[in-house]
Amino acid sequence: MQKTEVTKNADGTRRSLSNRNVQMIAIGGTIGTGLFLGSGTTISKTGPSILLVYLVLGIFFFLMMRALGEMLYSDPSQHTFVAFITRYLGPTVGHFTGWTYWLGLSFCAMAEITAISTYVQFWFPTIPSWIIQLVFLGTLAGVNLIAAKLFGEAEFWFALIKIVAILALIATGAFMMFSHSVTPLGHASIQNISQNFSMFPHGAMSFISAFPMVFFAFQGIEFVSITIGEAQTPHKIIKKAVNETLLKILIFYFGALIVIMGIIPWTHLNAASSPFVQVFKLAGFPAAAAIINFVVLTSASSSLNSFIFSAGRHFYQLATETPEDSFMHRHFAKISKNGVPVAAITMSAFCLLITPLMSLTNATASVFTIVAGSSNDMYILVYALAMIAHRKYRQSSDFLPNGFKMPWYNITSPLTIAFFAIIFVTLFFIPQDIIGAVGAIIWTIVFGGVTYMHQRSMAVANPEND
Repeated sequence: MQKTEVTKNADGTRRSLSNRNVQMIAIGGTIGTGLFLGSGTTISKTGPSILLVYLVLGIFFFLMMRALGEMLYSDPSQHTFVAFITRYLGPTVGHFTGWTYWLGLSFCAMAEITAISTYVQFWFPTIPSWIIQLVFLGTLAGVNLIAAKLFGEAEFWFALIKIVAILALIATGAFMMFSHSVTPLGHASIQNISQNFSMFPHGAMSFISAFPMVFFAFQGIEFVSITIGEAQTPHKIIKKAVNETLLKILIFYFGALIVIMGIIPWTHLNAASSPFVQVFKLAGFPAAAAIINFVVLTSASSSLNSFIFSAGRHFYQLATETPEDSFMHRHFAKISKNGVPVAAITMSAFCLLITPLMSLTNATASVFTIVAGSSNDMYILVYALAMIAHRKYRQSSDFLPNGFKMPWYNITSPLTIAFFAIIFVTLFFIPQDIIGAVGAIIWTIVFGGVTYMHQRSMAVANPEND
């Protein structure tokens, strides 16, 4: 087998990630706690209509990815899509978005760290959460510090484990439903989904509140775009990864949800427990429940691995955009001999230490709820700005008429932006999300104002850069 030559970028990073690495990174970053831990809650809120929620969100995330893919296809040298926001919306918006997205990544990583401690305590309930979190954070940060290729390979196997688990669940569930297996909850059957179906079993507001929760499940899909700067054949990989990754994720989500609701009538689902564990226990495999717990542990580890990778690249990107004589540029705009932004990754991982500190309050479940809601709010804003930047790209001289164009742009682009705005508005109708939504507005006003004043002062001090 011929070994692929690794190309070195101008900044010292290396194009060592293959197509399988890129796709698995996206799958690994997306399919995590949202499916394995949070799906029980979303199903209990909406019943079978949760499938519609996943479908609608899947369509709009695909459109967003096509917009990001189009910009990256025109310039695959960028390490992050935030660079396009800076280019087309200006340095003030770019600086604001870069830090906001990095903060959102940190919140998501905190959620995964929290989930990891929950899964480990399934076997070792006496081990404190903070110790578990420190061990996993240190290990995965170490993987990211060595080389992008090692991260990619680790993510490939992490993601493969969760894919095998999902396929095993689907196969087991399909067998149980087709054979009409009897469980303590009744017969396993596809009719459990359609029987007494109601679009809004707990009211319209409960259905609406599921959208932000499922939105969180799709976060991380944009990691495809973050890996392009270190992908071996970027133009080829962009098309393949963007078009195929989300379809695969939807198949996994739909297959798993259908099986779960086919075996466990949704009215009997324990929202506080992993649906995967519940299904395998009903299938008569008590040992399999422990195996699935291992799988969901690797799933959360996979997501954390991807978040550390992305956060490190974004912190590095932010450092490169600062003046060369600034503290941040001198210390964090560096690439190691292995092609890795070591200082940026280290700082990003160090900031995640707040999670073990929060766990010392014995409020693990509350921590997960808080950080998940906060990350939702941050991501909505960033995604909307990315879509607006794409519209500016279409009006610029960079636009490639024969490039990887977003389909039906004149209709789908404004629809996607409007949809993200609607998702944000729904947060104000969900009591537990109101604080996070208000916090996002305050963050936008305060940090946005500080960023504007900072950029303005820099422009005054360096008028030759205007």
